[in-house]
Amino acid sequence: MYGSILEEHRQVRRSGGLFDVSHMGRIALKGVHSRRLLERVLTRRISDMKESTCRYALMCNAAGGVIDDVIVYRFSDHWLVVCNAANRAAVLQQLEDHRGDWSVKIDDTTAKTAMIAVQGPRIMELIGQFSSEVPTLSRYGFCEKNLLVLKMTISRTGYSGEDGVEVIMGASMASMAIKLLYREAPEGEDAVLKPAGLGARDTLRIEAGMPLYGHELTAETDPLSAGLAFAVTLDKSDADTEEAFIGQSALRRIDAEGPSLKRVGLLVEGRRTARQGMAVHRGDAVIGHVTSGCVSPSLDRPVAMAYVASAHADPGTILQVDMRGKHVGAEVTTLPFYRSK
Repeated sequence: MYGSILEEHRQVRRSGGLFDVSHMGRIALKGVHSRRLLERVLTRRISDMKESTCRYALMCNAAGGVIDDVIVYRFSDHWLVVCNAANRAAVLQQLEDHRGDWSVKIDDTTAKTAMIAVQGPRIMELIGQFSSEVPTLSRYGFCEKNLLVLKMTISRTGYSGEDGVEVIMGASMASMAIKLLYREAPEGEDAVLKPAGLGARDTLRIEAGMPLYGHELTAETDPLSAGLAFAVTLDKSDADTEEAFIGQSALRRIDAEGPSLKRVGLLVEGRRTARQGMAVHRGDAVIGHVTSGCVSPSLDRPVAMAYVASAHADPGTILQVDMRGKHVGAEVTTLPFYRSK
């Protein structure tokens, strides 16, 4: 049974929560040119990935704006791209548009599979009752397991700022897998695992400083301004094309000139929540806008992420958020707001 967003948030930070994230897109690529196609459409180099590892990357348009942020899995004989639900069609279109005559089979497996995220500091203790291998996975590593009749891919990834795993399996097997997890988890107030919804997932990722498409990431927002330079290989090269990946030239220009805006964290005064689209001021001048905000359950105060002019993005800078005509003080801080112990 689901509880309040606050209860679910605290459950994940304290122990563990289970999220149904089957709405996420899951696209498999197989064929001799799969790697080359992914290098063409993704900002980050993936050719050096080892088998059974994942990597965060972005897919951009020609102007360097973000089409989506994705997680790429490298299997022995194929690749898997996990993308945002609302952007699945755009991701598929980008892959199709740049496949050309390359030998790549693109298979949208979203409807055939399910995906759950199990997140929290006690999750590896629980998972260890089923598998000794999963707790030894490195961050962004994955393994393929057969548990009873369940074949699944388990990755040490997540979107909460806590340790945990994400599990992909056949759609018809999800109910059985969830029942197995709950069967091994104590019940009651001190339950290791409880269900959590997307509301708690949002407050958790805001505390962890993680961007969300449609908020911190859009087709008009570039990954360098978003603070995601680690996921952009600007020196990636391809002997056959001027640009190794779509948007590379634009991102090189932004890098050379320096982003005009930067994504920052804001510690907001008072108890009101800063909402997406609210203007950020420095005195009388509008110098940015809020992209996400909440009252942080872990910090017990309002926090927000925003894009502000680079000249005003240093930690400690005092700005103001326009909350329906009232200017509320906000201090620029580094992200994330919260780090798990």
